[in-house]
Amino acid sequence: MKTTVSAIALTLALASCASPPVTPAVAMADSSPAPAVPAAYRAPRLPGTNIPDFNGVWRVMNTANYNIEAHPAQAALQLRPGPYVPVPAASVVALGAIGAVPAGVGIVQGDGKIPYTADALAIRDENRAKAVENDPEVKCYLPGIPRANYMDKPFQIFQSDKAFFIAYEYAGAVRNVFLQDPGEAPVDSWMGQSYGKWDGDTFVVEVTGLLPDTWLDRSGNIHGSTTKVVERWTRTSEHTMRYEAEITDEEVYTKPWKIAFNLYKAVGEDAQLQQFKCVEFVEELMYGHLRKNPLPGPALERAMREAEERAREGSN
Repeated sequence: MKTTVSAIALTLALASCASPPVTPAVAMADSSPAPAVPAAYRAPRLPGTNIPDFNGVWRVMNTANYNIEAHPAQAALQLRPGPYVPVPAASVVALGAIGAVPAGVGIVQGDGKIPYTADALAIRDENRAKAVENDPEVKCYLPGIPRANYMDKPFQIFQSDKAFFIAYEYAGAVRNVFLQDPGEAPVDSWMGQSYGKWDGDTFVVEVTGLLPDTWLDRSGNIHGSTTKVVERWTRTSEHTMRYEAEITDEEVYTKPWKIAFNLYKAVGEDAQLQQFKCVEFVEELMYGHLRKNPLPGPALERAMREAEERAREGSN
């Protein structure tokens, strides 16, 4: 009797340790729901309309204003030959690490290089060699498009169903984006003429009439007198926007090329522009040599140099 009970108990114990049948497990896996596909983001609308709302303060978190092409960190924007490697130019050496250039992945699409003609590339290289002296940003000139959108200072979009206006912190620059075709720009200007229309939830803006005097960054990259920029602005989340632009100019580039980057919406106390009307900040740089008694430094050196030139011309 004890033998029979022991055999029954052993059989039950072995059965409880056996692996479960494979078929039901497979059936459970096959019947589980497929992963959900994220729905495309739908931007908030202007009240009472179906127009995406772009209002707010926006800014980049990249280093494109130093160089829109990919670049490593370097000691300064303007360099001179050193005993072993290039060193900062004399005019900026006192800035030390403050004057250094941070690395950047670049915003130029495709192979990451601007497709310059040979002549335009030579101009870019000459600009780069004298970047601190010649960059229009140094003199507080208006930045132009697309550069205004990736400078290190924010901008604010003011939008309604009848208007689209952008105010930039740098130099008080502004853009009024026409929502009806204004025709050809009557005159070239620093910020050009902007005409926008909607392509679904993307705001497409055509910018023409740009002065060729503006640079694309602090590294001497340029555009020409016939440049056309086609921007595409698309909200991608509550606090992000994708900016893309195609740049065309047969005088300067061998083919059209594109840039793209993300914009980030400021919140809280950061969601406001400050003043940076920098004209007064460069008065000494641009006009200091005209003082009756120029201050020591570059202004005095320039005044003395120009006085010597006038004396030579007078003697001739």
